[in-house]
Amino acid sequence: MNMTKTFKTLEDFLGTHFIYTYDNGWEYEWYAKNDHTVDYRIHGGMVAGRWVTDQEADIVMLTEGIYKISWTEPTGTDVALDFLPNEGKLHGTIFFPKWVEEHPEITVTYQNEHIDLMESSREKYDTYPKLVVPEFAKIAYMGDAGQNNNDVISEAPYDGIVNDIREGRYFDAQYHRVNK
Repeated sequence: MNMTKTFKTLEDFLGTHFIYTYDNGWEYEWYAKNDHTVDYRIHGGMVAGRWVTDQEADIVMLTEGIYKISWTEPTGTDVALDFLPNEGKLHGTIFFPKWVEEHPEITVTYQNEHIDLMESSREKYDTYPKLVVPEFAKIAYMGDAGQNNNDVISEAPYDGIVNDIREGRYFDAQYHRVNK
């Protein structure tokens, strides 16, 4: 199910599901849900186990086949991703508030059900200095999920989920979850 198409337009990018690993070893799963929202699951790194759906984001094409996505989470974490899918890589910079660096476990949940906790933690704990994590990543998987597919990121991460996805056990031919 790993795609081999060439990315040229913004439409080519929207609806794509990615799995990638940063050079520091952190593994992420990320979905360009539509032209203004993203979903993601985090499988490695200091906030492994965190997952988010319908995160509002700015999604643009910088030039043919190169995309920039940026957003601010309710935690106060800022994210900027530059995708070069034709080259199988991206560059991401994550700006973690001090409180997330000191209390990452608070964020390791399905954020959408705990927005109040994220916002109150942001007010309760220090936000500065930020922990800035700029890293290159290699894209290990690209799937054509189509836009607004709520099956792509629809459950908490579990051990082996990225292998299930990469090896074709997680989605059917229509990119819907096999085991709901």
